[in-house]
Amino acid sequence: MEAYLVDWLNLLLRWLHVIAGIAWIGASFYFVWLDLNLQAPTDEKLKEKGVMGELWAIHGGGFYNPQKYLNAPPSLPPHLHWFKWEAYVTWLAGFALLGVQYYWGAELYLIDKSVMDISPLVATTLGLAVLLVGWVVYDLLCRSPLGDNGPVMLALGFLLVGAASWGLAQVFSGRGAYIHVGAMLGTIMVANVAMVIIPGQKKTVAALLAGQTPDPIHGMRGKQRSVHNNYITLPVLFIMISGHYPMTFGSKSAWAVLLAISVAGVMIRHFFNLKNTGRIMIGYPIGAVFVLIALIAWMAPAPSTAPKGAAGVPYVKVKAVMDARCVSCHAVKPTQVGFNEAPKGVVLETKDQVKARAAQIYQQVVVAKAMPIANLTQMTDEERALLGAWVTQGARTD
Repeated sequence: MEAYLVDWLNLLLRWLHVIAGIAWIGASFYFVWLDLNLQAPTDEKLKEKGVMGELWAIHGGGFYNPQKYLNAPPSLPPHLHWFKWEAYVTWLAGFALLGVQYYWGAELYLIDKSVMDISPLVATTLGLAVLLVGWVVYDLLCRSPLGDNGPVMLALGFLLVGAASWGLAQVFSGRGAYIHVGAMLGTIMVANVAMVIIPGQKKTVAALLAGQTPDPIHGMRGKQRSVHNNYITLPVLFIMISGHYPMTFGSKSAWAVLLAISVAGVMIRHFFNLKNTGRIMIGYPIGAVFVLIALIAWMAPAPSTAPKGAAGVPYVKVKAVMDARCVSCHAVKPTQVGFNEAPKGVVLETKDQVKARAAQIYQQVVVAKAMPIANLTQMTDEERALLGAWVTQGARTD
């Protein structure tokens, strides 16, 4: 019953996380697009009011005319919309999901004893520390003289992601390492909103209400962090879905895989940001595609064929490995604690079921070594090699 209720809690939190994330990312993308498409007003009255840019758009059968003030309007309107709860709810739901799946289920998803044999308490403490340290390091860099240098901050950002990915891979399971890099980046994004953007906006509003001229530094800092959030989005989205693809987090160089895909994501995001200003620089998406193609080629498993005259691995040996290492989870009624049903509905109890999944077994068990999850059943390298030989020799069950 506990596993069943945990599954429902996981599902509902994930649903909330995705819904709130769509709202947050949508607002972020829209406002960056809006900011890059503003045009100087032609109406002298607008210029006198302090409007530095405006845009005309049509959507849903109506016309819209958003305007941006250089600093702040002469007087505060009665209804002022704040964009913050999308970010807060996304992070809160994501943090709760992290707790339910990776901290509550640390021995299943976070700890891999073949990487480092640590207790759930130690693993959870380290995971939480990563979120805090990541934000502190990033924030200090932004507040330093380097913060205003875009290319330098970009390079430092990639260095931070690469270092975190490599370091966490020395401690956690591949899946746990990836999700904590994503959680670190997500924490940086929401902290930008909660610690910089919103406080700056509140100071601007307070100055207006007091009849004072707001300090433009608040808008400048908010713009800086908003742009950073915009570029971080695609790498975070990749990490959110990477758990379904063990060839990424299960790779021997998982940190390099994550870094390469982050580079491709940032290049794609930069292309669209430039496009919004009227600059079409096709080199960025082409470069991103080449990065991904190179990554796919680099990660491709070496072809393996059975030697001529080889009798082949008998299925009885494969079944012994399946029964000892896999069936506790991949069964109609799993016996492994924490599983209410077979992961992804994959059942490996009969020879027909095993043969049908031979390609997946080869990829996830032999190549990526992502299964058994956290190597709970202590599958040996010899057993993985046996399964690999069985698959490459034709996955015969006779």
